[in-house]
Amino acid sequence: MKIQTLLHTADGISTWVGKAFAWLIVVLMVVVVVEVFKRYALNAPTAWVFDVSNMLYGTLFMMGGAYTLCQDGHVRGDFLYGNFKPRTQASVDLLLYVAFFLPGIAALTWSGWSYFQDALAIHEQTFNADPLPVYPFKFIIPLAGALVLMQGVSEIIRCVVCIQTGAWTPRLKDAQESDVVAQQLEGSEYVDKEAVKLAIEKSIGMKG
Repeated sequence: MKIQTLLHTADGISTWVGKAFAWLIVVLMVVVVVEVFKRYALNAPTAWVFDVSNMLYGTLFMMGGAYTLCQDGHVRGDFLYGNFKPRTQASVDLLLYVAFFLPGIAALTWSGWSYFQDALAIHEQTFNADPLPVYPFKFIIPLAGALVLMQGVSEIIRCVVCIQTGAWTPRLKDAQESDVVAQQLEGSEYVDKEAVKLAIEKSIGMKG
């Protein structure tokens, strides 16, 4: 299997998972809207909604981590990094991945699995009038950690390739990102066509 195919496979898995779990934001919105209506219009609040909303948001946040990483969307101090040559960027990234990312995410995944097993063993529930099982939500912790770890290994391989070749390998980019940028700039009277083109290319990413 070619390196590019391997990298795009990891990107594809992370993108699919991120987009699938993104629908939880719709579920969360519906739950909150219904609860607000019941609470203030019907005076019939639901005891478990607060716990459900926390679980939904937590799941959405954690399961989006690998997608954000594969899209190179995590926060980075670009003041110096953006001016580095690709080989220097890759060297910095590789050092940080090995020194901080791998130990941290591996510890998260391992601890999360133990955390889930403890919750499952006692069938942990929430503390309210209508208790909900907690252990399915806690399983999300090691699952999200494993996905981020998989994507992180892919990023490390991408760094090694860049150090060898001097250029970043293309990412499996989410086309919607450039589409949104194009739509936002299309009707602008103050941005010329060349600037629009540069903005779209930038949205695709320097590493793309």
